[in-house]
Amino acid sequence: MPSEAVLVEGARKRYGDKDALDGLDLAIGRGTVHGLLGPNGAGKTTTVRILATLLRHDEGLVRVAGHDVRTGAREVRRRIGLLGQHAALDEELGGRQNLEMFGRLHHLGARRAGTRADELLERFGLADTGRKPVRHYSGGMRRRLDLAASLITEPEVLFLDEPTTGLDPRARGEVWEAVRSLVGGGVTVLLTTQYLEEADRLADRISVVDRGRVVADGTPDQLKARVGADRVDVVVRDATRLDEAAGLLPVARAEVTVDVDRRRVGAPVADRMAALAETVRALGAAGIEAEDIALRRPTLDEVFLRLTADEKEAAA
Repeated sequence: MPSEAVLVEGARKRYGDKDALDGLDLAIGRGTVHGLLGPNGAGKTTTVRILATLLRHDEGLVRVAGHDVRTGAREVRRRIGLLGQHAALDEELGGRQNLEMFGRLHHLGARRAGTRADELLERFGLADTGRKPVRHYSGGMRRRLDLAASLITEPEVLFLDEPTTGLDPRARGEVWEAVRSLVGGGVTVLLTTQYLEEADRLADRISVVDRGRVVADGTPDQLKARVGADRVDVVVRDATRLDEAAGLLPVARAEVTVDVDRRRVGAPVADRMAALAETVRALGAAGIEAEDIALRRPTLDEVFLRLTADEKEAAA
């Protein structure tokens, strides 16, 4: 059995004269969550549709659960689940009825479909609502039920295409918890998302996609390290002294960022504790009062913006 649950090498997909995928490479280890990040039109959904055998690629190797998506599409479909951006539920049916329906569509017998529905309702904390019409479910409950439906055949690999779009923070947290439980049970998850926090919280590894190819790949911490070291941020009480505070940070002035609206200056630093101590001393000596001083790592938002900006500059 190959170590990768998903392997993509040099995948290309064209629509007319536009390359949706331009030599995309991707390797996803078994039993992990792999995040796929990128701006709109980067190729994320095209990638998922090809992996799920819903779309044929033009060139390259694409294997899922050890099977080629072209020559072994039926075997691939037996081993995957797919949760799209929009719920695929019948609003008038109850949760259990929806799951039973999906089970029968996947050729499960009536008894097995009912048993599987009960198992999934219990697993996702929906057992008490199984007979309630889905139209009365909250957003988080609907998404958990939709996720349960994608697991009706106990897939090895699950594709989640922007699964929490439009959900409030509480509902998003419910879906995150459900995803973590799946991976704990051995399922491999490919997650496409535009929520950087979501990828940071869930993904073991992340691939950043832009213009149809992977421009960066690594763990969240590895990607953050590519943007730079730790940062020191200072919020000053008196906005008129913002420039003066910027000049006191223990780095070259060109590295300092200034946010006038938030009265904040910041800069990357090599020795975080020494930089913090020096900043506090310099501000105190200058009589500049700080409302807040903090050390932090770069965020995935900063990684994403830097990497995609670099790609645009390279393409210009």
